[in-house]
Amino acid sequence: MNSPFFPWLKDSRLDGKTVTGDLSAALVVTLMLIPQSLAYALLAGMPAHIGLYASVLPLIGYAIFGKSPALAVGPVAIASVMTFDALIPFFEPGSSEWIAGGMFLAVASGLILMVFGFLRFGFIAALLSHPVMSGFVTGAAILIILGQIKTLTGIPVTGGTALQQLQQLLANMGDVNWVTLSVGLSTFLLLLLARRLAGRLFKLAGVRGLLLDILTKASPLAMIAIVTLVLVSTGYNSDTQTVGSIPTGLPTLMLPPISSAYNSLLISALLIGVVGFIESVSMARAIGRIRQVSTDSDAELRGLGAANLLSGLSGAFPVTGGLSRSVVNLDAGARSPLAGVFSAILMVAVLLGTGQYLESLPLASLAALIIVAISSLLDWHTLRECIRFDRADAAGWLVTFLGVLFFGVEHGIMLGIALSVGTVLWRQSRPHIAIIGRIPGTEHFRNVQRHRVETLDNAVFLRVDANLFFANWDRIREFIDQQARHLSNKGKVVLSMASVSDIDSTALEGLQELARDLNSRQIELSLCEVKGPISDKLKRVHLFEQVTLHLSNNEAFEAINRNVHCTKQVSEPT
Repeated sequence: MNSPFFPWLKDSRLDGKTVTGDLSAALVVTLMLIPQSLAYALLAGMPAHIGLYASVLPLIGYAIFGKSPALAVGPVAIASVMTFDALIPFFEPGSSEWIAGGMFLAVASGLILMVFGFLRFGFIAALLSHPVMSGFVTGAAILIILGQIKTLTGIPVTGGTALQQLQQLLANMGDVNWVTLSVGLSTFLLLLLARRLAGRLFKLAGVRGLLLDILTKASPLAMIAIVTLVLVSTGYNSDTQTVGSIPTGLPTLMLPPISSAYNSLLISALLIGVVGFIESVSMARAIGRIRQVSTDSDAELRGLGAANLLSGLSGAFPVTGGLSRSVVNLDAGARSPLAGVFSAILMVAVLLGTGQYLESLPLASLAALIIVAISSLLDWHTLRECIRFDRADAAGWLVTFLGVLFFGVEHGIMLGIALSVGTVLWRQSRPHIAIIGRIPGTEHFRNVQRHRVETLDNAVFLRVDANLFFANWDRIREFIDQQARHLSNKGKVVLSMASVSDIDSTALEGLQELARDLNSRQIELSLCEVKGPISDKLKRVHLFEQVTLHLSNNEAFEAINRNVHCTKQVSEPT
């Protein structure tokens, strides 16, 4: 096994071009990370400065074990709202116990992911199908947006499901804080304008290259700064909530204090880690395809595990790879996780020198930032495509989406996992089984319902397009029995195994029983095109003593026609 440390060094050369690209990307991403880290800490129910803590050591931890050349690790909306959802039954938001609970979630999630990584459990990336993940993220995005409306308007909302929050917002409309609402809406509009026009305006002004990227990505921070300056200069800052005191200095490494409530948080830590990993590895694979480097899911598990472990030890909450920041990181020229290390160094400078300048930022402006950023996660396109092509996937999307809205994030994702696994079992339990025949003048066999083929009058050729296992064997056996009823004595059932790559003990026993039952009716079972690993299993149970084996469908066809003198006929497609 290769060393788990710095796996990206195999694909990256630490030359001047790499270092320059990573440094320029770090400058751009850090300008996004400063306001986002503050906003996502508030989303997790934490004091704002803890978001800055979550943007230092986790980035270095990922660089030690992770591999993706441009995945930007740090606080993200989904992990933050899952953290809030996990802690709210036990602690008061913002309290020392709440902060300690967030630290525990990060440490526990990190340890779980690292263990999974060293055990090579990267396959869990397939635990959630894309439609289910899309439904979960879209539902969580709506839940986040609803949760931020209270901060944007000053309307008191105690939380709960989407329906409960909406009811509270409507019932308390008379409690709007008009200063807060003005700040939030003005920031929201400025952020939308910056997103749409900043890049174009800077290009028209002749700005190009790295400076264009820096100025464009810094525009949201500039918009928030403008609103803050206006608020402070007019004296209205006392009429709305602000970030408040941000301690100057670096976080102290420590373990979270022990609490009996932490036993109830273990499942939440597992879910936060798994969802964050699935979200991150999907982004890492997209980046890998663009940069033409391989993606190691096990390395990503270890990298995200180290990031979360260090986040918890530095007094912060769970982190993962951010979608928007990763896209920016890639576009800005990041070539290795060294870009994250440079971002961490820049964030250290923020913590040591500029914290006092962030204290007057209005929370309503950060809420507007969250709403603008999270709107990109609303994925209605996947639902439309699923409705067009696969109703089962559409049902999975809708059920997960509604589960998040009506039962909460944690219950929604558990429902999504159950749906993903259930959908796989449902589909595998209903395999496609074709009656096949030979295309005249060739050795090719095709479905009798789709092609004009040759068949034999006292023999039936069947092809199962799935692996054989406990969930589908009864249906396969029922179909074979139906076809065998039409055969007389000395009939032949030929089972093509070309599409079978695996078989479990239930199906093995079923094949033995099938062979015995057919033989008792003087019908012979034949197998053809059996793959090597399947053949080895069949030999171990001595099945070849009960059935006839042929290399190909055509060999079986000719042998039956020659030895039994069956009548050959041409079947027209239906």
